[in-house]
Amino acid sequence: MDPLRFVARSALGAVFITGGIDALRSPDRRAELAAPVIEKARETIDGLPDSDVRLVRINAGVHVVAGSLLVLGRLPRTSALVLAASLVPTTLGGHRFWEAESAQDRAQQRLHFSKNLAMFGGLLFAVLDRGGRPSLVWRTKRLAGDAGDELDHLASAVDPRRLPSVGRRGVSAAAHAMHA
Repeated sequence: MDPLRFVARSALGAVFITGGIDALRSPDRRAELAAPVIEKARETIDGLPDSDVRLVRINAGVHVVAGSLLVLGRLPRTSALVLAASLVPTTLGGHRFWEAESAQDRAQQRLHFSKNLAMFGGLLFAVLDRGGRPSLVWRTKRLAGDAGDELDHLASAVDPRRLPSVGRRGVSAAAHAMHA
């Protein structure tokens, strides 16, 4: 295991674990803050729970589970993708700085919004991280290049003077000459 990847995943995952645990313990304030965004989401997404508190707790559980998987290195790319996806409504629901009334509250919410945006970027890097292994696209291009090199090598090893002449009658004459 790469120690730097472990430290990066642990630092990123720990934020979601601790935040998720805190939201599970006291979801009411978060549900109150997120209520306008949750109501808009209910207009377009069928099947969301009726209780805002329950929705906040579900999101918190997702953060704890996916954050733990990220820290443990189990399904790290999938867990990072789940966290990134869940961070969007979390940020829009909890840090709408443009609606803050006081300058101090606006500055604090803008800071939290920016922090979440930075975590979103880190999660995208984690989604793209293949642990040092090359991508499927790179491996395919490399394999195709190696095959082309091998064909070039084989072609250069063939002495064209030893090949039968095709002539006017085409390939069948060349095949006949080879069997004669």
